[in-house]
Amino acid sequence: MKRRSFIKNASLTALGISAFGIMDSYSKSSVFGNNLKVNGKRIENRIFELAKFGLDEKGHGTRVAYTKADMEGRAWFIELMKKAGLNPSIDTAGNIIGKRKGKNNSLKPIGFGSHIDMVPDGGNYDGTLGSIGALEVIEILNENNVVTEHPLELIIFSNEEGGTIGSKAMVGDITSEGLLQKSQMGLTMAEGIKAIGGNPEHIQACIRKKGDIHAWVELHIEQGGVLEKENIQIGVVEGIVGIVHWEVTVEGFANHAGATQMNMRQDALLAASKFIIAVNEVITSVKGTQVGTVGKIAVQPGAYNVIPGKAILGLEIRDLSADKIEMLFKQIENRAATIAKEYKTKISFIRQANESKPALTDKKLQQTINANAKILGFTTKLMQSGAGHDSQHIAAIAPSSMIFIPSVGGISHSPKEFSKALDMENGANLLLQTILSIDRT
Repeated sequence: MKRRSFIKNASLTALGISAFGIMDSYSKSSVFGNNLKVNGKRIENRIFELAKFGLDEKGHGTRVAYTKADMEGRAWFIELMKKAGLNPSIDTAGNIIGKRKGKNNSLKPIGFGSHIDMVPDGGNYDGTLGSIGALEVIEILNENNVVTEHPLELIIFSNEEGGTIGSKAMVGDITSEGLLQKSQMGLTMAEGIKAIGGNPEHIQACIRKKGDIHAWVELHIEQGGVLEKENIQIGVVEGIVGIVHWEVTVEGFANHAGATQMNMRQDALLAASKFIIAVNEVITSVKGTQVGTVGKIAVQPGAYNVIPGKAILGLEIRDLSADKIEMLFKQIENRAATIAKEYKTKISFIRQANESKPALTDKKLQQTINANAKILGFTTKLMQSGAGHDSQHIAAIAPSSMIFIPSVGGISHSPKEFSKALDMENGANLLLQTILSIDRT
C-alpha cells in the first residue's frame, strides 16, 4: 500500500503539479476521487443556441445589454436554470442568481458564472462560455447526485460590456451619477436595469458584504492571442487590469474652409489628431503591459467646407496598477496642454463614472486552479487579463479567480471570435474540479 502511494505521488510530481510550489491535498482528491466530466457537446450546442438571440440580417450578433435580444437571451437562460433546479431570481441590479443547496447551508456559497450580453457586432464566446460552463457544472453535479458541502450560486451579471454594471452594483460601487450614465443603446443605466427586471431605485438591496461569498471562479476566453501563440491550454489569471475612461473635448473655431488661410486656423480636428499620436507616444514610452486607446471621435460641424470647430474623443487607459494609470494620464494631460497652445485650441478632460479598479486574484485560488489543471494534464501559464471582467469587482468582497482558455487568432469583440470545442470542454472540466476542490477546503 505504501509503495503504491509513493508511486502515485511521484507521478503527480512528474506532471509538474508543484509549478507554483504547492500541491493542495484537496485539489488532488477532487480529481482522483471522482470521474466527473462535463458534456462538451452540450456546451457547444448551447453556445450556438444562445447566439441565435439578436442575430441581424448579416448574421452578426446584436445582443447588447438592455435590448430585446438581451431580454430574450436572459429568458432562455433562466429557463435552463429552472430546469436545473436553481430557482433563479433577479436582484435589483438585474443580475440573475441561481442557488443550489449544499449539505451545510450555514456555509457561505461558492460563486461562479459570467455574463451573456455582448458588444455591438460582437462574438459568441465572450462571457457566454463562462455562463454556459457554469450551468454545465451544475447539471453534471445533478446528473451524478453530487451534493457539495457549500451551497453554490450561479450568477449571470447584467451589462458587463457596458461597464460591468451588475457586478459593480453587487459590491456597492454604482453611484447615482453612474445610474444616469447612458448605456450603449441610449438608455440610462437606471432605465436599462428596470427594463430587465431590476429595481434601480433600490439598487443598494443587491449589495453583498465582504465574506458573503466563500470564493468566486469565472471561466472565460482569453480574448488575446498569448495562449494560442505559446500553445498553452489554460491561463491562470493573476490579476485584472483597471480601466479608466475620459471624454476629451478639443475646442477650436469653425470657419470657412476656403477663405481661412492655414496659418489663421483653429482646427479642432488637427489638434485632436496630434493628441491621438501623443497618447500613443506616452503609453509606449514606459516599460510594461499598459495600453492606451482613443477609440471614439466625433467632429463638429462635420462638413467638407467647414474647419472643425470641436472634436470629442474617448480616451481609455488600462493597467494592473492604478498609480501607473494616473501617472500616464498626467503625462497625456501635459502633452495636451502643449498641443492646445500650439494649435490655438482648448483641450479639456472629463473623467467618466463607473471606472474599474485593478484587482489581483487570490493566490490560493491560483494555486488550486493550477494544481487541478496539471492533474488533468493541461499546460498552464500565469498571466494578467488585459480585458475587464466582473471578477475584478467581486474581488473586493470575496477571494476571486479566473480561468482562461485560448481564443483562436486572439480575436474578440468581433463576429470572428472563436474558441475550439475541446478548449471549452477543458476549461469547463477545470472549473468543475476547481469548485469541488474549493468545497473540500
